[in-house]
Order: sequence, then C-alpha cells, then structure tokens
Amino acid sequence: MPGRPTPRPTAPTARRPRPVRATALATTLAALLVPALSACGGDASAGAGSGSTLKWASSYFPAHWDPVVSGSGAQFRELALVYASLTKTDSKGDAVPDLAESWKYNSAGDQITFRLRSGLTFSDGEPVDATAVKAAVERAKKQKNSALFGDLTSIESVDAHGLDAVVHLNQVDYQIPQLLGQRVLQIASPKAAAAPEKLDQNPVGAGPFTVTQLVPGTKVVLKKNPAYWDAENIHIDRVELTSAPDASTVVSGLRTGVYNFADIEPSQAAAAEKAGLDVFVQPGFNASNISLNINKAPFDDDRVVDAVRHAVDRQEFVDKLTFGRGESTDQPFPKGYTAYDPESENAYPYDPALSRKLLAQAGYRAGALKLTLVVPAEDPQAEIVQSQLAKVGISVTIKIDKNWATPFFAKDLTFSLYATTGRDSALQTLTAHFGPDGPLNLSSPYEPDGFEAAVAEVRRTPLDDPGYPRVLRAATRAGLKSKALVFTYSSPNLFAKSPSLSDLPKNPAHIDWTGVTLSGSR
Repeated sequence: MPGRPTPRPTAPTARRPRPVRATALATTLAALLVPALSACGGDASAGAGSGSTLKWASSYFPAHWDPVVSGSGAQFRELALVYASLTKTDSKGDAVPDLAESWKYNSAGDQITFRLRSGLTFSDGEPVDATAVKAAVERAKKQKNSALFGDLTSIESVDAHGLDAVVHLNQVDYQIPQLLGQRVLQIASPKAAAAPEKLDQNPVGAGPFTVTQLVPGTKVVLKKNPAYWDAENIHIDRVELTSAPDASTVVSGLRTGVYNFADIEPSQAAAAEKAGLDVFVQPGFNASNISLNINKAPFDDDRVVDAVRHAVDRQEFVDKLTFGRGESTDQPFPKGYTAYDPESENAYPYDPALSRKLLAQAGYRAGALKLTLVVPAEDPQAEIVQSQLAKVGISVTIKIDKNWATPFFAKDLTFSLYATTGRDSALQTLTAHFGPDGPLNLSSPYEPDGFEAAVAEVRRTPLDDPGYPRVLRAATRAGLKSKALVFTYSSPNLFAKSPSLSDLPKNPAHIDWTGVTLSGSR
C-alpha cells in the first residue's frame, strides 16, 4: 500500500510530527503479528566483513520483516536490503532485471513469462525459481494479514516451470513488470515463508545482504550476501540499521560518526549542511492530500467540495512543513514525470473569495459549516488545514484517533488527511487514489466519470508504445476530476550522509546500494 498517512509516528519510532507516508494500512494489518523481542541469527558481529560498515539511522524502521505484511510503504527500502524482486527500478523509473533476467508477454497481452536467473539461492539455501515466485504471489494475494492483495488484482494465477514463471492475467495489463518490483513483490524463501510469523522476525531472502541480528523495532545488523546475483557491485560489507532517535539528535549522530547515513527532517537540513554533511533529495513521488468522503454530508454537495479546493493555499504547506525544500502539487506526480498532466495544472487555484461565495450558494453562512478532521496523531499539516478553512468560514475541529487506519480504510471517515510515496507503476498510483476500490479513495466506490475507460486504455498500451505517455496523461486527467481528494504538497525524500559515503543512484523513491562505496571499503 501507499506511503504515510499523516504524522510520522505510525511505525515503531516516535519523532516530531511529520507527514507520514502511507504505511498505515500495512502497519494496521501488521499489528496482527506481535513481534517477539528476541534476536535472530547469533551475535551482532557474526560474519561481518573486515571492510566497510554502513550505519543507517531510519525514522521508518520496519515494524515487520515479512514483505507481505510490511507492504509497499516507505519501509520497503529497508526490506530491500534482504529481499530481491523480479524487477527493480532504474534512474528513469523503468523496470529493469533483478531476479528475473528477462520477461515476455504473449500476443494477447494477458500473459507474461518471467525468466529467472539460473543458479540463485535464498540465504537458507533454497532455490530461487519459478516455484518461489508462484508462492510469493499466492501468499501476497491470500495471506490473511497481507498488505499487498489490492496491488495484484490483475493477476489470476502463476504457473511454475523450472526458471519460467508464467503469470496469467484476468485482463490485458502491460504494467506488470513495473508492478512486480521491490515495492510489491519482494520474494522470500518459500520454506521460511511457510511460517510467516517466524519470517516476520527472521527474514530470508535473496537480496544483497543477510540478517545476523534483529532486535524488533530497534536495530538490525546485516552482512553482505556473497550469493546475491550482483554481489560484485555491492561494496558495503556490513549494515547496522537503527531506529532513529529524536530528529534533533540524528544530525549530531551523523557528525560524530554514530551514523553515516540517515533520512532527516527538513528542519534539520541547514544544521546538517553546516556540520559538513552531504544533504540531498532522493527523487520520489511523495504527495499529500486532503481526503473527502462525498458519500457523506456536507461533501455530497459539489459546491462545498469546490469551496475546500479553492480555500487551499498549497505554498503555505511547502513553506511551513518543508522549509521550502518541498513543492506544492495538485497531482500525485511531480512535474516532468511521464504521468504528470500539464493540462490539469492549477485547475482549482487558491481563491478564498470564490470559496466563500460557493459556501454561501450552498446555504452556509460564515462559521455555520463545522467539520471534524480525523488524524492518527498530532500533525502541523492538520493545523494548516484548520487555519486555511477558518479563513473562508469553515470551522474545523481536529480529532486524534490512534486507530485512525481502521475507519479510514473502511471508508467510514468524512474528512481526513493522507500522504503517499507513490508507486513504480504510475497506473497503480492512479487506481489507488481514484479507483472505486482504491485504498486512498475515501469516497469508494465512487470514481470520476471516464476514469475506468482511461485506465483500461493504459493497461492495453505497452510501456514502449510511442503513444503511452499521451494515454497515461489522459488517465491522470480523468482521475483528477475526482471530488474525493485535494492535493496539497510534496515533502522531499531528504537524506544526509557522511562525505565518506559515495553518491547513491538516483532511482526514484528507491535506495539502491549498487556501486555505492564507503571510504576504506574493498
């Protein structure tokens, strides 16, 4: 599922409130598994190489290490240390080979065969083959606490023939190579996954590293996996991944060498730069929105929906929440990305006078319309919404519900906030936001007119078709007619690192350690 629903502390760490990526569904579902506070795999230093150690402080330390439970929110980046996938994403955002060396569709476009690399094994010695792919897909679709079942609706079944995984689809869908990457199908050893509750705290994959110690919610230590298919391009010998403490202490930890890599708050960026650290934005698809339920009053009146749209000053979110390092947005995609639709830009400009006029037409005098904005924790984003709507005569009460995810995903709320990290498949991003069953569509089963047909056209269009960008933008345009979401701003994927750590590949939304070196590494 998507990235972070409102303030940062949804996972096991508590930090200064910050817009959270949409991990809430995964976190809620994952709560069905209670992690045992025990280590796995022996001593923390066991198997550590004599070379470099990456010391990574993460504010979204995984609550669960079973990829089916953890879902496709921001924590997939950490799980990608352990698990590989059929495909991965390059700097252009395109699907490229990972465990699968190639793939091919049939002529009808409703079947795709992934050819796996030969001779690969999981860290428990089990073979990486088509049977493992079949097991991973079936588990993601059927496991009771899966956070991924909604991402795999096009997949009917998988046949395993040695190294060939034949994926049968229930519709023509050329998005599958984009979909089955590190976000949605991180593949675990079928033997280990037979006991998901054990896999959850003792991960077994075929990725670049293997776990030597795991303290749930706190720390994990990993060593380089010599059996990884691209091990020769992994130059880090050991990883110490730690749940980040308070935001204000991360920069001092980086400065003193306690860490050499961390995601940081925008408020800490200037201090990190002053300390001589490398501060950078990793490309991504983060987008925050105000979620409306048009099946409930007062949003069943289009004039009230439009009044909210015109009451939003997006730049205020950027200035106050990202210290100018983010961007205002009225779409779920950044400018310049293939799916971004220039024709839809600024369709509902900030216009408080028009907002007040629309409310009057709907029969609401100033102060008469009262709304309750439900969020999972304290969030400065909610306070900005409250302030902006007050300026047009809408009174907003902020309600904190720690069990927020349950009513949100049940579509029981009327007014809330959400933010996502996007998807590698642009179409999946669109259907998650605007589709009738979309997890981010608070107004389900509503979808905007023309969206279903536009989505079908995208699925039918091969990714390398010259007309694909036009077709994709048309689907974005159709989705943005939705009355259920008002996009506000994009918070950056902001990181700081020691100068001893080389630059990371600029793969959108991903953290890829291929080719990355630390001073002193072999």
